[in-house]
Amino acid sequence: MTRVLITGFAPFDGQEVNPSWQAARLVAAEPPAGLTVTAAELPCVFGESIDTLRDAVRASTPDLILCLGQAGGRPSVTVERVAINIDDARIPDNAGNQPIDEPVVPGGPAAYFSTLPVKACVAALRAAGVPAAVSHTAGTFVCNHVAYGLGHLIATELPCARGGFVHVPWAPEQVLDGTAPALEPATVAGGLRALLVTAAGTPAEHDLKVTEGATH
Repeated sequence: MTRVLITGFAPFDGQEVNPSWQAARLVAAEPPAGLTVTAAELPCVFGESIDTLRDAVRASTPDLILCLGQAGGRPSVTVERVAINIDDARIPDNAGNQPIDEPVVPGGPAAYFSTLPVKACVAALRAAGVPAAVSHTAGTFVCNHVAYGLGHLIATELPCARGGFVHVPWAPEQVLDGTAPALEPATVAGGLRALLVTAAGTPAEHDLKVTEGATH
């Protein structure tokens, strides 16, 4: 039985919900066969979010870690390929912090690649009927902060674990005027279950050899 930790964020920037946490809870409530799934909510706060992630990892001893975040405006579920060692906050986090051009981990590598098979994960999402794509930037806010923090945890403290970061679109209740794309958290959760099954059974080095690149 593969042990999975899935995380989502608390609401931020004046929102009442965060679809990443909505989807994470749904996956944990009905995990796919062969997986045990624990969900943890992370604060949308620099520093504290990584501390909370580390505590959740220690409590659940997962084999696989999937961190989720909200990417308002993106039309699909996006599997992040890379996280960079920079915090550059356009807006304050939930504690009022707004770091500019500061490293996530002083002295750490410039970037960490996901240790999930990102292209196979995208294919699994699409096969489940969920629009999906590979993303080559997780931004420079708390999502990238956690994605990089996860990569650093795996590299320095969790040699037997694998993990990565996935962004999800706004939930419909966040865009009632219909001016931006949205997906129901239940739909996202269904795709994430397929993603987790694929990730659990596919080492990153055996990822699909298909194009998912970008020209800009």
